[in-house]
Amino acid sequence: MPEQYTSPRDQDASAELGEQIRQADAAGSPLRIVGGDTRSFYGRTVEGTPLSLANHRGITHYDPVELIVSVRAGTPLEELEAALDAEGQMLGCEPPRFGEASTVGGMVASGLSGPRRPWSGAVRDFVLGTRVIDRAGRELRFGGEVMKNVAGYDLSRLMVGAQGTLGVVSEVSMKVLPKPAASASLHLDMPLEKALDRLTEWGRQPLPITAAAYLQGALHLRLEGGASSVTATRERLGGDELKDGFWQALRDMRLPFFAGDSRPLWRLSLPNHTPPLSLEGDTLFDWGGAQRWLKSDATAEEVRAAASRYDGHATCLGARDAQGRLQGAAEPFMPLAPVIAKYHRRLKAELDPNGIFNPGRLYGDF
Repeated sequence: MPEQYTSPRDQDASAELGEQIRQADAAGSPLRIVGGDTRSFYGRTVEGTPLSLANHRGITHYDPVELIVSVRAGTPLEELEAALDAEGQMLGCEPPRFGEASTVGGMVASGLSGPRRPWSGAVRDFVLGTRVIDRAGRELRFGGEVMKNVAGYDLSRLMVGAQGTLGVVSEVSMKVLPKPAASASLHLDMPLEKALDRLTEWGRQPLPITAAAYLQGALHLRLEGGASSVTATRERLGGDELKDGFWQALRDMRLPFFAGDSRPLWRLSLPNHTPPLSLEGDTLFDWGGAQRWLKSDATAEEVRAAASRYDGHATCLGARDAQGRLQGAAEPFMPLAPVIAKYHRRLKAELDPNGIFNPGRLYGDF
């Protein structure tokens, strides 16, 4: 790939999407926005006419020198990451895929990040700008392709994690990162309490840790950076070498922990120093303890009350069917505080007054 790569924008595809949206808004007909449909378990079920972005794909601009890429929403993550890898670069947020059909639009809509998130940032931290098709069918541009261009930047960030409820993201511009020169993964047997203490201690030191997870009586670490730094840290910390593919399997929820269990799966977001919660079930500690995956038959009230005691929140991803697929939950997200809910409704009413964009995806009343 040359130093600066640019492909022409597909104006016809954008215009076609815009016309579908304009007609739906005029008729007050709800739309269910679909890319690769690999994240259908994350959020409430949407009833509406499918609006597919699967063919709205391709890298429209890539400058490896400036560490900037612009890509259409329907582009498979696998395709984007392959192009970045060819230039020795990567998506710093390490987004999960959940399948080969996973798209850039799904990454932005869900806002989910992988094991590297506490050390490099979340999806919204890498978004520089977006193109969004509004209810009138217009493709509007927000933000830009450089960090210092802040015009509309906050609105672009609002699209991250909005699950398509505010408009259709047709294209996103992101900053990317160079791939580390060296990498090593370690397996250290130790009790959970000791692991959490060690992570707190190591967090105060300039160690090249870019992932930390605890399960089955062992702390798993990933070290990335310069070769000398990785080698020295590996010798200092000890432990055994962790098999290849562990972090990708954790990112995509393909570890044995996630499989073969009909209990609901919960994603807990907590301060990383939070002690183990008094909930029955099995827990996998990710992000150095800040993200926890819980398989439990405890009630939603019990799980959310336990997370709230530590100023955290809990999201239910549902249970698995006979084929092992997550089916989602009727009410996946924690209820919003009244003041926060008021602002959510105002924003939804301003950008989507007729309620056509993924209505009810986040909450039942907006």
